Amino acid sequence: MAKLYFRYAAMNAGKSTALLQAAYNYGERGMQVALYTAAHDNRSGSGVIGSRLGLHKTVDTFGPQTVFSRAGLPAGIACVLIDEAQFLTPEQVRQLHRMAHRDDVPVLCFGLRSDFRGDGFPGAITLLTLADDLEEMKTICACGRKASMNMRIDGQGRRVMQGEQVEIGGNERYRAVCPTCFYADDGVGPEQAPGLFG
Repeated sequence: MAKLYFRYAAMNAGKSTALLQAAYNYGERGMQVALYTAAHDNRSGSGVIGSRLGLHKTVDTFGPQTVFSRAGLPAGIACVLIDEAQFLTPEQVRQLHRMAHRDDVPVLCFGLRSDFRGDGFPGAITLLTLADDLEEMKTICACGRKASMNMRIDGQGRRVMQGEQVEIGGNERYRAVCPTCFYADDGVGPEQAPGLFG
């Protein structure tokens, strides 16, 4: 039986590389895949999944109006692969979950779990709820600890604490950091932080 998979990580953990490797593996076995990325993510070009290793592939895009269904896929598709899955709407995640279970089409989603403020993306929250298989992909902070948070920075490398949830950018705008480094300069001292027990 097919499943909905969610592979999540902080920035620069190799999510796009892993997705492109999965697509290659299917193709090597003579199977077709449907590949998607978010329409507004144009870091590698519109409708292009690009990895930091230099791999690129032109794919279909999804936006808020995209409807995912078996009927909307070409015949013979063995798997659906989605990059930047945090930008899916909750309803799109439900459509993909339904497709995996009703139509027996595996769906592999790759994306971020949280934004630069530490808040969950609506699509990621729904994936964490509905995905049949969850896997955290690992990367490291500059301090050497496991990075699980994303920090937005300005042109001078200073932390940005406010702004729209979605602002497309790469290494020049974001850093993957551990929770210790994420909270190191957030302006909230221990005496101001809400305590677990009051």
